[in-house]
Amino acid sequence: MDEIITALLSEDATPQDFAGLKVPESYRGVVVRKEDTGLFDGMASADKDPRKALHLQDVPTPEPGPGEALVAVMASSVNYNTVWSSIFEPLPTFGFLERYAKSVPAAARHDQPYHVLGSDLAGVVLRTGPGVNRWQPGQRVVAHCLSVELESSDGHNDTMLDPEQRIWGFETNFGGLAQLALVKSNQLMPKPEHLTWEEAAAPGLVNSTAYRQLVSRNGAGMKQGDNVLIWGASGGLGSYATQLALAGGATPICVVSSPQKAEVCRQMGAEAIIDRNAEGYRFWKDEETQDPREWKRFGKDIRELTGGEDVDIVFEHPGRETFGASVYVTRKGGTVVTCASTSGFRHEYDNRYLWMSLKRIVGSHFANYREAWEANRLVAKGKIHPTLSKVYPLEETGQAAYEVHRNQHQGKVGVLALAPREGLGVRDEELRAKHSRAINRFREGEAQTS
Repeated sequence: MDEIITALLSEDATPQDFAGLKVPESYRGVVVRKEDTGLFDGMASADKDPRKALHLQDVPTPEPGPGEALVAVMASSVNYNTVWSSIFEPLPTFGFLERYAKSVPAAARHDQPYHVLGSDLAGVVLRTGPGVNRWQPGQRVVAHCLSVELESSDGHNDTMLDPEQRIWGFETNFGGLAQLALVKSNQLMPKPEHLTWEEAAAPGLVNSTAYRQLVSRNGAGMKQGDNVLIWGASGGLGSYATQLALAGGATPICVVSSPQKAEVCRQMGAEAIIDRNAEGYRFWKDEETQDPREWKRFGKDIRELTGGEDVDIVFEHPGRETFGASVYVTRKGGTVVTCASTSGFRHEYDNRYLWMSLKRIVGSHFANYREAWEANRLVAKGKIHPTLSKVYPLEETGQAAYEVHRNQHQGKVGVLALAPREGLGVRDEELRAKHSRAINRFREGEAQTS
């Protein structure tokens, strides 16, 4: 591994040098173990501690098969799917690996008593399997997390509809929170060269998800002038939705949970901001009963910020806690687009406010290759910026996941893999200098609140 790290840090290493490197028989990866799946039985989700379930251990190096690539991972990041995996919710991920192995015989090696997690990476291609032509050893890449077989016709209009579509590092093994990672070659995209490794690893999953959810015709199809309500607007997902809304000529109405997070949204350029904790919204009277009066109060507060207009789009991901309010405050003919349920998977809403006002609920799950490519292109052009707030070494991934689980973070939390320190990997210094303040906005915000 030392020879690989030396080549990765060298600006003179050639593709031939990378192709000639010996690939180690094993590498270190952050895993959950099958034997631990009962670790949190009987505990409330909020009390489950990812640090107890995430382990750093040696795992055998997989050989890239047809259409696959083995990547040396310089940096990765923590997403909510890593948190879910670490607390074994809604189900242990080993069921995903077992089904993958049964449905795709070549995937049998994914079914292991350990699961290497992680759905983001920035790194360098080490090896490619048969049939890979576009990508070669030595190329600097980021990876999106759509793993798809494309043997069915269903996925050829939109690969997210393929029946064998999976999220890499969540529903497949050998993810990005590791020294090495195995991906399909059509997950790879060029690394934005004005960013460090840890910055480049941060946008992948969340930026692509937000792009499909808001911008794509497969999501809300946002247009200029739209009012967009964004829950968790300074978080890992919402921070990209806020940027996309601003870049696309829409007006984001940012919902946050503290004055510090509100200030980060202002620094991104947002003006309409609601601190939900300061306002004290209680959308649920108790575990079984929602409070429509609170929906109405929330809607009134939104209209005060928009000049009397309701929102055209609600960017939903909290789920159970907020969904009833989201449906209510959407304008007639508007769209609630949902991609997650971090506060609970059982959503409840009053259907009268949906059907009688001709509103739509759209499910959105990650992004297809083209959407992910376009989202990455915006980052590479300096139109959208990483929202990295804090970085941990691979050994402390459990702590990183703990902070995301407890909502103690802003933006994204990064993880260094083979990169020995932060700040490496920049080649386009001119573009970086132009956007340095925006690139470091969340780092500065973290410093202000720590």
